[in-house]
Amino acid sequence: MARISPLFDGWGVIYDAAKRLPSQEIKVSFLEALAELEDHECHRTRTFPKTRLHRVVGYREPVYRADVDKISGWRLHLQYEDGQIHLKDIIEGQRHDDVLREIEAKKVRYERKKPGPK
Repeated sequence: MARISPLFDGWGVIYDAAKRLPSQEIKVSFLEALAELEDHECHRTRTFPKTRLHRVVGYREPVYRADVDKISGWRLHLQYEDGQIHLKDIIEGQRHDDVLREIEAKKVRYERKKPGPK
């Protein structure tokens, strides 16, 4: 039995994608991307042939980008928190090039929780 790495969607990224993705083909690509991100084997081997998961360079918090569809340019942003994968945003093709501006525009989503007093 294949192990999965559960995805957490506290920001409604899946709902947002269902509303905003422009075609059925890209919606299917989105589901395939989610399946790859849930595949524990991809994380174990660090190979992501569909999504080309990689870390965003130049932002203080560790944020990762994953392709939904390379040709259209749609991308997912996610972070690892406590060993779990948290979806943070879906970025449309025309806006994915300036990734740091997109992250800064919604920086509250990407801020790490500060540990409280014990």
